[in-house]
Amino acid sequence: MSEYVRLETTGQLAVVTLDNPDRRNAQTPATWRDLAGIGRSLPGDVRVVLLRAEGTSFSAGLDRRLFPGGGGVPGEPALTDLAERDDADVDAAIAVFQEAFTWWRRPDLVSIAAVQGHAVGAGFQLALACDLRVCADDVQFAMLETQLGLVPDLAGTKPLVDLVGHARALEICLTGRRIGAAEAAALGIATSVVPRADLDTAAMALANALTAAPRNAVVETKALLAGAATRSYDEQRAAEREAQTRRLKDLLGAGE
Repeated sequence: MSEYVRLETTGQLAVVTLDNPDRRNAQTPATWRDLAGIGRSLPGDVRVVLLRAEGTSFSAGLDRRLFPGGGGVPGEPALTDLAERDDADVDAAIAVFQEAFTWWRRPDLVSIAAVQGHAVGAGFQLALACDLRVCADDVQFAMLETQLGLVPDLAGTKPLVDLVGHARALEICLTGRRIGAAEAAALGIATSVVPRADLDTAAMALANALTAAPRNAVVETKALLAGAATRSYDEQRAAEREAQTRRLKDLLGAGE
């Protein structure tokens, strides 16, 4: 990993820390490679992943040095470099970037983002990648890609629509406006809001609470809830029966 992303594991809990506070944890392809690598290498006994960030901001989004005239980031392609490739190469490059944002909702994990200050663009999408978001009362979410002539492409549009609905997601993305803590809680973006000084404590308390239930029951429950939106009422009831049958047999030692 780079010097700007840290991983610490303690038993069933992994803590991932963005650690470039001088640049407000702005993201580069190196950040994404590190985050994707963490997802691939997590120990099998990890059940909960807590994503946090050092400094005043969770993440100010894509490092502006990658934009035209920004001076560039050593060893990393600028946006102009991507634009000069053919469509298949651009698609492949973005798919690699997206890997950093897609593993947080794995069925065998529960992920929490502890979010303070600015969570902008890629920072907003990284927070949305997690299952749950504990937010400080100074949080400021914004999706600025469209304002810059781009689109949100780091797997953030689906969870945003799932949380706030199509119309509100459209308004948030097209205006690029800021969403404070109270509105984030009202919209369901923030799972909870706490004073800034209490953020790490509150996020850790939630992480510990999530490991209290048996792992297999948590996995089954997460899968039930994840599929509920695409199932009919009767299909969901059937899925509940199937899951409970597996749990009963497992608890009584009659499972496979």
